[in-house]
Amino acid sequence: MNQLLPIETKFLFKGEVHPSLQLSVIVPAKNESGFIVKTLDALRLQLNELGIAINMDLYEVLVLANNCTDDTFHICKMYQQQYPEFHLHVECIELEEKQAHIGTARRLLMDAAHLRIMKVAGKRGIIVSTDADSEVAPDWVYHIMKEIAAGADVIGGRILPRDTPEISRRHHLRDVTYRFLKTRLESAIDPSDTNPWPRHFQCYGPSLAVTCEMYEKAGRLPMIPYLEDEEFRKALNRVDAKIRHSPKVRIYTSGRLDGRVKFGFSVQLKHWSEMSLRSEEQQVESLDALIFKFDFKNRLRNIWNNGNFETYSLSALAALADWAEMDDVELVNIFNTSIYFESLWEKIEQRLHQQGHSSIVYEPINLVISAMRMHFHQRSKVTIKKLTKELIVGSKALAG
Repeated sequence: MNQLLPIETKFLFKGEVHPSLQLSVIVPAKNESGFIVKTLDALRLQLNELGIAINMDLYEVLVLANNCTDDTFHICKMYQQQYPEFHLHVECIELEEKQAHIGTARRLLMDAAHLRIMKVAGKRGIIVSTDADSEVAPDWVYHIMKEIAAGADVIGGRILPRDTPEISRRHHLRDVTYRFLKTRLESAIDPSDTNPWPRHFQCYGPSLAVTCEMYEKAGRLPMIPYLEDEEFRKALNRVDAKIRHSPKVRIYTSGRLDGRVKFGFSVQLKHWSEMSLRSEEQQVESLDALIFKFDFKNRLRNIWNNGNFETYSLSALAALADWAEMDDVELVNIFNTSIYFESLWEKIEQRLHQQGHSSIVYEPINLVISAMRMHFHQRSKVTIKKLTKELIVGSKALAG
């Protein structure tokens, strides 16, 4: 997955590192002359939650113009001269065809950011990935730093596309709705102290922050032609990184269909457009399937957290295997050979799908969305009824 880098990181971005630096933003850019100024403006004009400009010495921006045939690099250099107080560093490289892809560019940038920020901020220094066709929210840097200070290792920002093509908009909105309801369901059944509700579901290249320590622990970003951010997210998950899907960390990205990679958001938009033309409906895991999986994961997590008691763990795993209709020997073996919980769950989830478990059922997305909305509606009614009863009992006690 990881080949040798085409250039040593130490030869890139050799400018001075400010002693107050805590966060380094990386921006891979290929032929982005039409977007890059807006991207840089948004990164330069960062505010705190009170709307006051944050200290520019706390963060820097690294732009790597790679294999450009337009004025991207020249525009960035002019911007650098226009705003000397803004810690913008720009490099221009030409990669060989086999390595001229987003995985190489983003890896070079993240390694360079890691090298620079380790000099002054150490392992809790923050590397943040974004894209050259995106505009971060005014308080993006502030909220990333705040979430990391609260204990998170990784921050996935909410990515909001601008001008989604009409033909793919319906599918896109349904997909987002399904994923939001899915993560809400997960937070209710298998809650996380480090990623509580409210939260979202995204952790991708346009807005992905990681500490230097966790970047190393996860093996660094894979140098692959596409989906490098998704594979990196999986690697982070496999080492139990504390991933926070913060709704306060937001970014706006282009909804263009002419993507620069073989697979990504632009390709997904094209696929949804084709589905619209064929009147096809996306198939997703049903409500019952999701409830089963999240319940299974929560039960497994409870056993994992009590793993010091070997006898208890074995009997509990056997009971769980019986409940989940899974081979107990296989479950115990996977459990005992796993170092991290999320890695354990990934293997279990793969088995469920590979073996065609009876609980894993797919249905049209519109039906599943309706079912989930009804599920939460019923839950809220029960909660209101319970609270009303408690208020009545409490009032009677006070009156008595």
